[in-house]
Amino acid sequence: MSPEKPTTTAPQAEIDETSESRNQARLAIMELANMISIPMALNAVVRLKVPTAIWSSGANTPLTAAEIIPLILPNNPHADADNLGRLLRLLTTYGVFSEHPPISGENMRRFSLTEVGRTLVEGDGDGLSYGEYVLQHHQDALVRGWTLVDHAVKGPTSKTPFEVANGEPAYDYYGRSEEMNVLMQRAMAGVSVPFMKAVVGGGYDGFDGVKRLVDVGGSAGDCVKMIMSKYECIKEGINFDLPEVVAQAPLITGVTHVGGDMFKSIPCGDAIFMKWVLTTWSDNEVKQIMKKCNEALPAGGKLIACEPVLPERSDDSHRTRALLSGDIFVMTIYGAKGRHRMEEEYRQLGISVGFPHFRAVHIDYFFTILEFQK
Repeated sequence: MSPEKPTTTAPQAEIDETSESRNQARLAIMELANMISIPMALNAVVRLKVPTAIWSSGANTPLTAAEIIPLILPNNPHADADNLGRLLRLLTTYGVFSEHPPISGENMRRFSLTEVGRTLVEGDGDGLSYGEYVLQHHQDALVRGWTLVDHAVKGPTSKTPFEVANGEPAYDYYGRSEEMNVLMQRAMAGVSVPFMKAVVGGGYDGFDGVKRLVDVGGSAGDCVKMIMSKYECIKEGINFDLPEVVAQAPLITGVTHVGGDMFKSIPCGDAIFMKWVLTTWSDNEVKQIMKKCNEALPAGGKLIACEPVLPERSDDSHRTRALLSGDIFVMTIYGAKGRHRMEEEYRQLGISVGFPHFRAVHIDYFFTILEFQK
């Protein structure tokens, strides 16, 4: 046998680091490597109540960082307007603030709110904002979980990165902290109310003819209350959640608060509504939940689920990025096999538990209404 010849590798062409493509590549990776600056800067301006201060100053009048400082940190001699201006300038590049040129004789930039920034104003609309959602996402315990995202790949994936970092699942952790639990409730309400206004405002007709509506995971009952206020045909509402959750729910005319476990049984109704419930569970767990819903519905009854739904193809649009980043958030914090799913995946899950009819209604860029009918 003749000895093996040593393998040779063809010489690679030397990379031209002065080329446009290499310059752009280095810029892109530097932006990605420093991307943590963006959510942390956003968290900082929300904690400092900067959006509310700008809005409350009157008609969203552009202000300099030096003019904002006394509004957010009165009588604080250590407040640094220069550092605040740096945060605002970064967030301007991501559409949170608008930057205006200095007034004649001044040398400081002025900032006002964009439509994106307006979502962070406290007391806007129903007294809620997306600000709590920002703060909820950046608490210390959650940030500790983010440093271990690779665990979701290396496994075992019975534990989320959050649980590995903090010693217990996220919902258990929240349950032991009243402050975190309250922030979670306000964060979910701040996101839910604008969406529910779109649902009951004519964007969806699936509640027509429903007489008994069950809201699974309804928390304080806000969603079922909003739906019933629009649809007079609904004579009875059931707000179904964990016993400790509904124990804190306020009295609502026409609504009965029922405590229980959705994996064991769900109250009967003509229609079952749920919002942002299925996302945090694995496929097998979703099947269990949907099967219990099916058992609680009559022939022709429907399950109406509002969930983030992934597009079939990936692109660099704001919508796709928001949905895919939310998917990784679920994987990291709530369930290593919980996930944002695609429309066809939901259709197949429904068929597997006895829902032969399915339609998806798009009235929101983040949430999709998924209707499963027996």
